[in-house]
Amino acid sequence: MVSKQKSGKSVIRENIEAIIIAVILALFIRTFVVQAFKIPSGSMLPTLQIGDHLLVSKFIYGVKIPMTEIVLIPWKNPKHDDIVVFQFPKDPSIDYIKRVVGVAGDTVEIKNKQLYINGEAITRDYAQFTDNDIMKATAGSRDNMGPVKVPEGNIFVMGDNRDNSFDSRFWGFVNLDDVLGKAFILYWSWDLNKPLMSVDRFSSVRWSRIGDIVR
Repeated sequence: MVSKQKSGKSVIRENIEAIIIAVILALFIRTFVVQAFKIPSGSMLPTLQIGDHLLVSKFIYGVKIPMTEIVLIPWKNPKHDDIVVFQFPKDPSIDYIKRVVGVAGDTVEIKNKQLYINGEAITRDYAQFTDNDIMKATAGSRDNMGPVKVPEGNIFVMGDNRDNSFDSRFWGFVNLDDVLGKAFILYWSWDLNKPLMSVDRFSSVRWSRIGDIVR
């Protein structure tokens, strides 16, 4: 049995079709399944380091129609302690990553750096404080704020690096429609303080962090 050799035109067509399918699959995965993000600042220290690269689950809070805020298949809403990526309310072209500390119906208050949810003091090991000084409420909302009630369809978020995070204490709530997904795993990490072309660049890779589940 002899098979006919494919013409050059047929091979080119197959390659083009394969590329198109691959692109469509990549776009589908990026839109509905997972998306990669990198950490450019220290607002989530010590949990997330500058130079961390992570994957975000985009379907865990529901499937949205691309380019819209319409949820086709709702699953669940963000809950306390989830680390979420969202569109910055003041500029939707910028993506932020913070931790959920308050959900709809919660009353959030901060007294002398201590976080209170519904009147209960909340202490977490991941919360980092680097400044011993306590700012009065008249000087800003970093260390003293509220109480405020989280409206329906919104969340209150804060960075784990509590003294160095631009979060809901300063600009308000995050609408659930603006939440892009939940961070769940680190797939790459390196120390950006080392020059890109440095001979020691390879040694800057944080091998122990790769594959870590984000909590």
